[in-house]
Amino acid sequence: MTHPLVIIPTYNEADNIAATVSRVLSAAPGTHLLIVDDASPDGTGRIADHLALTRSSVHVLHRAGKAGLGAAYRAGFAWALEHGHREVIQMDADGSHDAADIPRLLEALTAADVVVGSRWVPGGAALGWPAHRLALSRGGSSYARKVLGLAQRDVTSGFRAFRMSALDAIRPEEVASTGYSFQIEMLQRAAGAELQMAEVPIVFRDRTLGRSKMSLAIVAEAMARVTIWGLRRLVTPAPAIQAKAPAHV
Repeated sequence: MTHPLVIIPTYNEADNIAATVSRVLSAAPGTHLLIVDDASPDGTGRIADHLALTRSSVHVLHRAGKAGLGAAYRAGFAWALEHGHREVIQMDADGSHDAADIPRLLEALTAADVVVGSRWVPGGAALGWPAHRLALSRGGSSYARKVLGLAQRDVTSGFRAFRMSALDAIRPEEVASTGYSFQIEMLQRAAGAELQMAEVPIVFRDRTLGRSKMSLAIVAEAMARVTIWGLRRLVTPAPAIQAKAPAHV
């Protein structure tokens, strides 16, 4: 029997990672965790190693340096495949995602290939953000939805669950984005592979410790990529992604 794997990428999350791991193990005791640390200079990796030594369900993947969110998740997905996990959950390390929602995402995954924890469906919310950041997030998600023809209302959410068969079809190793746009490109490829997708409402709470990695440059890069993808879609609609043969048991 395999356990669902929660992948948590980290960079300078020493203030948050231990509490986040504790909350996950308490809320979803049947899961395993993989912390993917990009050589955090604040000692996050050392804390993660200690957590792994004291908890058999916690694992750590150390990377040589900061290479972006997409690269961290691609490494995490490959690790999950190598170790035989059939369900994968991705979430942030900073406490903004409520670990108590993990069972709900996994329950929805029984009827879908991909489940998005959504802030912008009824019952969802984002708390603790200033008005300009709230407007930017909702506006950016709405723009990407319309330009790319996506049905999901929250296309930038980082709280998601995948069946491994869905990742086989999406082929994250071919996803070019490394930053904020990684989440959008993953959904775009899931739609192209004609996967069944669902959204469940979540309440996102802004971090109280540490510094956000988000910046205007990251948002601008994501919107530029979305615009380019949308223009390509108008000129030449993308063919459906052909799923490769499953590489897992």
